[in-house]
Amino acid sequence: MSSALSLRRISHMSSNGWDRLFKSESMVRAGLQPFEIIHQSGIYSVRHYLPLTEESISMGDETLPVTQKRNKIPLVLIAPLAVNMYVYDLLPERSFVRYLMAQGFDVYLIDWGKPTRKQAGLTLENYIKEFLPACLNAVRAHSGSQKLNLQGWSMGGGMALAYTALFKDENINKIVTFGTPIDGHANGPIGQQYKRLAHLLKSARINFRKVPAKLLYTPGWANVIGFKLLDPVGSLKGYWNLVSQLHDREFVAQHANQAAFIDSLEAYPGGALRDWFASIWLENETAHGHFKVGKAVANFKDITCPVLGIAGKTDNLANVACCKPITKVVGSEKSEFFIGPGGHIGIMSGKESPNTIWAKTVNWLNA
Repeated sequence: MSSALSLRRISHMSSNGWDRLFKSESMVRAGLQPFEIIHQSGIYSVRHYLPLTEESISMGDETLPVTQKRNKIPLVLIAPLAVNMYVYDLLPERSFVRYLMAQGFDVYLIDWGKPTRKQAGLTLENYIKEFLPACLNAVRAHSGSQKLNLQGWSMGGGMALAYTALFKDENINKIVTFGTPIDGHANGPIGQQYKRLAHLLKSARINFRKVPAKLLYTPGWANVIGFKLLDPVGSLKGYWNLVSQLHDREFVAQHANQAAFIDSLEAYPGGALRDWFASIWLENETAHGHFKVGKAVANFKDITCPVLGIAGKTDNLANVACCKPITKVVGSEKSEFFIGPGGHIGIMSGKESPNTIWAKTVNWLNA
C-alpha cells in the first residue's frame, strides 16, 4: 500500500472513529419512513405507514420496483415488548416496512411504547385481552377491512397466536411469526437450564407466577446488558469488526444504526415478563399447545387460519428446535415452517433478509 493510500486510510479511520464516538446520531438513518398515528392509548400506539411515492426503492444491493398491485388485506406488525421500533425501519435499504409496502401491503405497526415503573404491574393479560384487541379494532376502523394479516416477531408472535386462539377471531386471515419460541426446553443449553430451574422451583413449592410484578420490572439499560450477555462473543466480534472496518464509512454507519436499536431497548413491565418467562421457559406450556392469559387459557388448536413460522439458523435466543413445533400445536390445516439466515435480530433486519425471509413472508401471504 502506497504512503498516500495509507495516509488516506488513516484519515478516514480518524474521521469515522470520531463521528462514531461523538456524532453517532448524525450517522443514524433508522426510523425515517413516514407514518401517522391512528390510535393511541396510554403508552402504546398504532402506526400506519404512509404509501411509497417512488417507482422503485433500493433494497440491499438491488433495486426493487414498487408494485401497483395492492394486497386488500392490511398487514399488522406486532412488536415484542422491550424493543424500540428502529428494527422495523433500520436503514432505508434494509427496512422491513419499506419492503412490505413496495410489495403492495398496507402496513400497520403496534408500538408498545416506553413502560416506566408506573406500568410495572402490566401483565400479558392486559396486552392480549385489552390492548391488542383495541389496536386491531383501530386498524379495522382505519382500513375499512375486517380481515387482517398478523406478523409477530419473538414475543409479538406469541401475542398474535394467543390473541387469535383466545378470541377465536375468524377474521384473522394469516399469521406469520419470526423467532417465536414454542418449546422453550428445546432451546439448547439455556432451555435445559430453564427446565432444571422449573424442577427446582416445583420441588421447593415456589410458584414463580406469584412473584410480585414490581420486583421483576426490568429497566431498558438492564435489557441491553442482558441481551449482550446472551451472546458475548457476538457482541465482542461486532466491536472488533468495527475497529477493523473503521476506514469504511458505510460499515461504520451500519454499526451506528444497529447500536441505535440495541443500545436503546425499552423496559419490561414486571407482570408481562413474569407471565412470558413462566409460560415459555419454565412451564413450557406452549409446547403442549396452550398459553395462560390470566385465568383464561388460549388453546392453539383453536387457530384455524394458515400459519407460517420462521426461525433464524443462528438464533441463540429462540433456536430452530425451539420454534419448529409451531406447525404441530396450531389447528391450522395449512401451516409451514421456514428456516432463514441470521440470528434473533438478523431475521428482522439482516443483510440477507430481503431475499430470503422477507421474500418468503410476502410470497406466502400473497399465495
